[in-house]
Amino acid sequence: MKKKTEILDQAAINRAITRIAHEILEKNKGGEELVLIGVKTRGVPLTKRLQEKILQIENITVPTGELDITLYRDDLDKVSEDEEPQLKGTHISVDLSGKRVILLDDVLYTGRTVRAAMDAVMDTGRPSQIQLAVLVDRGHRELPIRADYVGKNIPTSEKEVITVELQETDGQDLVTIYEK
Repeated sequence: MKKKTEILDQAAINRAITRIAHEILEKNKGGEELVLIGVKTRGVPLTKRLQEKILQIENITVPTGELDITLYRDDLDKVSEDEEPQLKGTHISVDLSGKRVILLDDVLYTGRTVRAAMDAVMDTGRPSQIQLAVLVDRGHRELPIRADYVGKNIPTSEKEVITVELQETDGQDLVTIYEK
């Protein structure tokens, strides 16, 4: 691993979440009929933060959920027989039928995680629409997927890695980039 470069600090992450909240509310004409679903692991705390921002802005509590996409991944056949996939559990307590679902993840890269998340959502219910919000879009799509809401676009090379650390999971808020 080579030199890390800080891309977003705590204040920048907070500003990005605030901007995404405003953009979601503007595009959807408020928070009615929305459901925020975080892709595990780091999408979940981002979803809770987004829920809090929307509450501050619109005085409405948008329901949230947690999505485990492990069994929807397209690379499960590449996992060795010694390794069992680690299931983290999906928790969605609201009926998604007819709702506008906002999927939230930390980094958008190839698009395969989002494809798996959309499959998982569709198995849970039939929303009227699925929108995508990400903290970081680093490019290099393998599937025709793009985010509706992006905290920061960070063009990268294939040799670079983006790491997202959040207070809830890692003890600090920080987005860094480094070379493999």
